[in-house]
Amino acid sequence: MLTEAAVAERPAEKSRSSLVVEDITASASTLEGFDGHEKVLLGRDDDRGLTAIIAIHNTTLGPALGGTRIWMHDSFDAAVTDALRLSRGMTFKAAIAGLPFGGGKAVIRADAKRHKTPQLLDAYAEMLAMVRNRYVTAEDVGMTLADADYLRRQTPNVAGTTVGGSGNPSGYTALGVFLGIEAALKHKTGSGDLAGRTVAIQGLGAVGWALAERLSRSGARLLVADINESQCNKAVEMLGAEAVSTKSILKAEADALAPCALGGVISQQTIADLKVGVVAGSANNQLLHHDDAIALKKRGILYAPDYVINAGGLINVAAEIDPGGYDREKVMAKIAVIPATLSDIFADADRTGKPTNEIALQLAMKRINGDR
Repeated sequence: MLTEAAVAERPAEKSRSSLVVEDITASASTLEGFDGHEKVLLGRDDDRGLTAIIAIHNTTLGPALGGTRIWMHDSFDAAVTDALRLSRGMTFKAAIAGLPFGGGKAVIRADAKRHKTPQLLDAYAEMLAMVRNRYVTAEDVGMTLADADYLRRQTPNVAGTTVGGSGNPSGYTALGVFLGIEAALKHKTGSGDLAGRTVAIQGLGAVGWALAERLSRSGARLLVADINESQCNKAVEMLGAEAVSTKSILKAEADALAPCALGGVISQQTIADLKVGVVAGSANNQLLHHDDAIALKKRGILYAPDYVINAGGLINVAAEIDPGGYDREKVMAKIAVIPATLSDIFADADRTGKPTNEIALQLAMKRINGDR
């Protein structure tokens, strides 16, 4: 087991501040989720309350790009594993979207509501500066636009900001998911029209809320669940949604389920209770295990691979780093390709009998290996 205490016992180079950064790639290789990662770094600053993991999975196509998640995982192992799995998904997401970037992800093990302080962010900015040529970050769960702006003022390898950027990428992610839901329903039922369709949204964070607004405007009936009851109440009042419990949302009868919270919600246990034709949402790593897609296929449920459908935010963030400058029209054009990519994946899955996530993985690896 890779414990925080065990890592702390190893010698490490200390910066002029209280930040200590260690290469824990070898130790991380024993954990689930490790997949030939190029580098896994642990940053510790006891004085400023930072415990952060930066996982760089693959930089074949370019520098690693991926958000920073601030979340109090149950254990240090769980935090590292989350960073490993998320960074791997970012590699495939960038490859399928045709972006000149690799995959990386950062996890700060902290409660964003109680532990996130300017001092913690200062320490993390120092850590980011150390990998400025290999890793670029942006928002994720627990990290806000204001946080990104704060970090960007201290180190240049932060995107999704108002400081020389285009702002929070959540709306672009939601747009891609919305278009992906339409594509999935069209493939499943012959029509992508959302009017009168029921969509169950698990999670009403920045992306989930933006998706709910788009779905509501399209005439869809919404079932919503979130650990923040006030978000559900707002959706009921403003969007005419029906709020359900976080436990029952995965058992709700709907045309589509949109997981928009944390990963691992689609598993052997939850698949048995699903009453939907489509699973298509913004959460990363929606499948607890890669093979869970087989169980979905056996039940006749169409799965839109997460790192294909939720690429809109990454596409937008990548455009900020384009040497030619940010071009919103190009961003929108790339996001508009998402439903076509999904449709091709769905068709290949039907033709080959393979689950959709396997087809998506093959497509990503072809691009990474140069067969584009």
